[in-house]
Amino acid sequence: MIDFRLDEEYEALRKTVEDFARSEVAPVIGGFYEREEFPYELVAQMGRMGLFGLPFAEEFGGMGGDYFALCLALEELARVDSSVAITLEAGVSLGAMPIYRFGTQEQKERWLPALCAGEALGAFGLTEPGGGSDAGATRTTAKLDGGQWVLNGSKSFITNSGTDITSVVTATAVTGEKEGGRKEISAILVPSGTPGFTVAPKYSKVGWNASDTHELSFDDCRVPEENLLGARGRGYAQFLSILDEGRVAIAAVSVGLAQGCVDECVRYVGEREAFGHKIGTYQAIQFKIADMETRAHTARLAYYAAASKMLRGEPFKKEAAIAKLVSSNAAMDNSRDATQIFGGYGFMNEFPVGRFYRDAKILEIGEGTSEVQRMLIARELGLR
Repeated sequence: MIDFRLDEEYEALRKTVEDFARSEVAPVIGGFYEREEFPYELVAQMGRMGLFGLPFAEEFGGMGGDYFALCLALEELARVDSSVAITLEAGVSLGAMPIYRFGTQEQKERWLPALCAGEALGAFGLTEPGGGSDAGATRTTAKLDGGQWVLNGSKSFITNSGTDITSVVTATAVTGEKEGGRKEISAILVPSGTPGFTVAPKYSKVGWNASDTHELSFDDCRVPEENLLGARGRGYAQFLSILDEGRVAIAAVSVGLAQGCVDECVRYVGEREAFGHKIGTYQAIQFKIADMETRAHTARLAYYAAASKMLRGEPFKKEAAIAKLVSSNAAMDNSRDATQIFGGYGFMNEFPVGRFYRDAKILEIGEGTSEVQRMLIARELGLR
């Protein structure tokens, strides 16, 4: 029989992260959010807990776990705050995972121990100012000159790219031309502080205000030839596979936010009175919260299904796209309903649901828009 219960190890991890999120993150994150300040100490605590090393081998300082363990941690963090959750998600699935999947032994030994410990953060430089959803429209170039790659171009909306502990950015760049005039896109490791590599001031964002996001530019930025990550010309394919995994992780973040909305509403309607009764006794409120719980539950099953196929080594592109689409919609719908249930208080930043509402929209955009997910699902069904 199919059994959706977590085994003891997964449940212990889930409970540990739940306790951390409620006792350490919840009391302070509102202040970080309003100040638009990166929560370095919370990141350090997550590093000491081993969260940044969850899916990596112990050989490189990891915990020897798997990607589903990471997803469970992300869900519990996002039930309280998405800025902290996305910092972990991007640090692991976008910062460290490309090096783990495609790096040489020397690259892994150089970068992964600090990334797994949460002492450093990596970033994923794919999106460009004019590219948007067209990840193949890369204009950044990298040319070999005297044993060095010379990079020129820019990247936009890059998470974890400008913190005091950011150590490396993996950037996609055009390194030549394939047959038929197609771009040869490769991935190159660019250490922070490299001359010619500039991090622009942080964006002013609608949400995720306690996470770090910047535009990056490369102006005759030189790095050693051995900083090529994986095979030359395989950068685009490598990053597409990383994005498939990342969509499962973003689905977990979305489920966490959706469930957090339910948590907050159940508590609030048991305390708030209107017209002489607790508002939780009104059927209109009960039905709205029941719909919210249904969305969160359904979305969780979707990302569990995608993760299970991933861990079995089976193709999971369609399931990842479904999970990302369903869960990001659930997060957006639940945050809207939660804000409505809280009324005027839901519009105040001091209440978590206001923060959830601001954070939810980007989940329908980042790591592939909802429209892109529908394209992927249709293609996997053979519709071309």
